Amino acid sequence: MDLNQAIVKAAALLGAGIAMGIGALGPGLGEGFTAGKACEGIARTPENAGLITRTMLIGQAVSESTGIYSLVVALLLIFTA
Repeated sequence: MDLNQAIVKAAALLGAGIAMGIGALGPGLGEGFTAGKACEGIARTPENAGLITRTMLIGQAVSESTGIYSLVVALLLIFTA
């Protein structure tokens, strides 16, 4: 492996780490905020707990998809460089 290939591999690994770091930050914050607000909603209106929980889980599943996309990008960077 010559110097240019080593630099490209190092940049790809660094990019994969950054992609996962930033890519996991958004879903983590979003899901935590969603769960907190769902708890507040259930505390205010316990009779709507089922509806609030179902809506929260759907929102968190959609939010988690961005984290999965960043994982795919990171894996592509690691194994294709």
